[in-house]
Amino acid sequence: RLAPTGVRGHTEQVLNRRIPGPLPMINLQNLLDDVKCYETVRQLRWPDGVCCPHCGAAHVTKQGHDTTQPARQKYRGEGCHRYFDDLTGTVLAGHHQPLRVWILCLYFMGLNLSNAQIAQELGLNPDDVQRMTEQLRQGIVARQPEPTLLGEVECDEVYVVAGHKGHPDAVKKKAAGVGGAG
Repeated sequence: RLAPTGVRGHTEQVLNRRIPGPLPMINLQNLLDDVKCYETVRQLRWPDGVCCPHCGAAHVTKQGHDTTQPARQKYRGEGCHRYFDDLTGTVLAGHHQPLRVWILCLYFMGLNLSNAQIAQELGLNPDDVQRMTEQLRQGIVARQPEPTLLGEVECDEVYVVAGHKGHPDAVKKKAAGVGGAG
């Protein structure tokens, strides 16, 4: 193992010198910068420039920064005169945890860590992490577009419901409405 030591302004590598104590753990939260996180969210959310999530107006004015999270930009839509910020209308809006914690939580979810492991890594209460992961999953599912089938579509097996079990009157009413006289 190499350990750098300073000698009269020069650095020399000393072989087989053991650095005392355990290796320090790297806290990933310290590696993420809030400013960079918000810049990334802005670029992903508004690749063609900021627009109002309420009315869709492209003309917005900056209204300063959030007092609790200074990297979070506030805006005002000029079409509807409503205020919003970088996270308004997203699954990340309205929470007290910093954006970098949410980004790390999402990263750990991608690594398939359990909620207990994520809580330990982030130094959070497991119940808080449970709520965070549920909200992130719901937000991801909500953003999935409805599948659209085009052209010729083939099915191998189809299950057709012939009626309403235990409700023969409902089947008769449906048949009368579709076929005319029953």
